[in-house]
Amino acid sequence: MNKKVAFYTLGCKLNYSETSGISRMFNNAGYDTVDFTDTPDVYVINTCSVTENADKKCKRVVKEALKISPNAYVTIVGCYAQLKPKEISEIPGVDMVLGAAEKFQIIDHITDLTKKPKAVVFNQPVSEANTFVPTFSIGDRTRTFLKVQDGCDYSCTFCTIPLARGSSRSDTIENVLKQATEVAASGVKEIVLTGVNLGDFGIRNGEREDRFFDLVKALDEVEGIDRIRISSIEPNLLSDDIIAFVAQSKRFVPHFHIPLQSGNNKILGLMRRRYRRELYADRVATIKRLMPDCCIGVDVIVGFPGETREDFIDTYNFLNDLDISYLHVFTYSERENTPAAEMSGAVPGSTRAERSKMLHILSEKKRRAFYETQIGNHAEVLFETDIKEGYMHGFTRNYVKVKTKYDPVLVREIKHVTLTAIAADGDVEITEAEEVLVH
Repeated sequence: MNKKVAFYTLGCKLNYSETSGISRMFNNAGYDTVDFTDTPDVYVINTCSVTENADKKCKRVVKEALKISPNAYVTIVGCYAQLKPKEISEIPGVDMVLGAAEKFQIIDHITDLTKKPKAVVFNQPVSEANTFVPTFSIGDRTRTFLKVQDGCDYSCTFCTIPLARGSSRSDTIENVLKQATEVAASGVKEIVLTGVNLGDFGIRNGEREDRFFDLVKALDEVEGIDRIRISSIEPNLLSDDIIAFVAQSKRFVPHFHIPLQSGNNKILGLMRRRYRRELYADRVATIKRLMPDCCIGVDVIVGFPGETREDFIDTYNFLNDLDISYLHVFTYSERENTPAAEMSGAVPGSTRAERSKMLHILSEKKRRAFYETQIGNHAEVLFETDIKEGYMHGFTRNYVKVKTKYDPVLVREIKHVTLTAIAADGDVEITEAEEVLVH
């Protein structure tokens, strides 16, 4: 009987993509992938360093895993495992910790599933994480997260990702197209392109060989995929060429997620971001001119060291005036070995929380205003597998979340609908359009 392995993923879309890749490595080695609760022989926990309380979350997952399967071999991988291997190795029940350069050799490292009194750690300096390992998620979702880039050469003062993932490196366009074709053949309708600094795609062995725009143009020709979504792209790397191409694309959808982090130029300077707010506003204006129905999401950090009340209000007003659709709000938290952690002007925790709440409310206001502009439109919805209280959900090409009564025939299908009203929970209600299904 085959050994069983289960996975738990904390963090970003890139982590989900990599977990899927590691899962296939286990399958190829003769393991069966099972649910977390299905008493596996091995647990692999893929961690994140960006989320707050990474250590607490990791400890909690390990504790739950060992309640379910007390003799399971527990391996921790991911960004947190690269940054704090010793700390993780001391969590009771952890058997192995693998850094960024080692996680994709996990099968070679797991040779004996006997639990030991002390965890083994394989963790080279992050500079050794210099090869690109392609991964994509498949079989478990309506969409596939396709990793095309890893690492980051930027030096934002608040960020540990370069320390956790190493320098910028990418897959080849040829290999990405091959994987996209494989995904299309599996019946998946949507690909989400992921990377640490996606717009920096094209660096191999430290040299720039091509650009993200080259990849976008090539992927638009892949048959069998209905939608391609760009997960997140830095404003300075989102060129007018890319925006204009997406506006007339066959497959790329009108949805951009563009990190801002602050709407105040003083704070952007302290963060060492590579643009100022004027460039950001220009990008948004260009997108909306070419794609009036485009959905634009924004990352923003509140409570960065030195952020005065006036600086925050400046950010708030800037966001309020922008034609954007929703915010992802992050409360600044100090990270070891980052310049920001040493900066003066720390913002009290209560003030950070208050600013976060204000931006969360603004986000809801923005989302509702965007949804209101969409009511009456005809749209194509890709339905998900999640069912809550008798309803199923899906997303339009421009990322409007809709709900309808559960119908098993609709799962993972694209349907023509009319957007009719905003429900009490904020999702959009629909009626069926004339044409039924798109294949």
